[in-house]
Amino acid sequence: MSTIFILAPPALLVLMLALCASAFIQLVGLPLLAALARIAISVPIVAMLALPAAASTGSDLLTALAPSLLDLAGVALTALIGFATVRFQHWTGIQIEARHREALHSAVMTAARLAVARKLAPDAASEFVSSYVQKSVPDALKELGPPTDTLDALVRSRLAQAAEL
Repeated sequence: MSTIFILAPPALLVLMLALCASAFIQLVGLPLLAALARIAISVPIVAMLALPAAASTGSDLLTALAPSLLDLAGVALTALIGFATVRFQHWTGIQIEARHREALHSAVMTAARLAVARKLAPDAASEFVSSYVQKSVPDALKELGPPTDTLDALVRSRLAQAAEL
């Protein structure tokens, strides 16, 4: 009987080599390709800016660069306006959330004071405050979406606070 030679590598070795090649491409190849693409794009842009400037003298330099500088200023101004818009939207979102939170706390405290004034039992008082809040500030509950255990803890806290007053 003759010996059979297997020329194909084991499947595990092929899989390991494929994973190593994939990792190399992901970690080294793609960032290198991105850097080369940035260089390939940057070189013609710099050349278009530098060639007219190199050919001109003195005040002609400013004249040659003026359109490019105006375009650059336009891009910078657009980016600044976009950044300010995002910050303003973030700030107003915080302000709206603060108003909802204040409305929720105020409604809970009002109901807690009323429950204490009526001398309701603790369970009945908690139920009264929860139903009052759901009827009084449904928008705040919808926007904030507090979990029921958090809302119950807030109600109990405000009931204890109202009982001390």
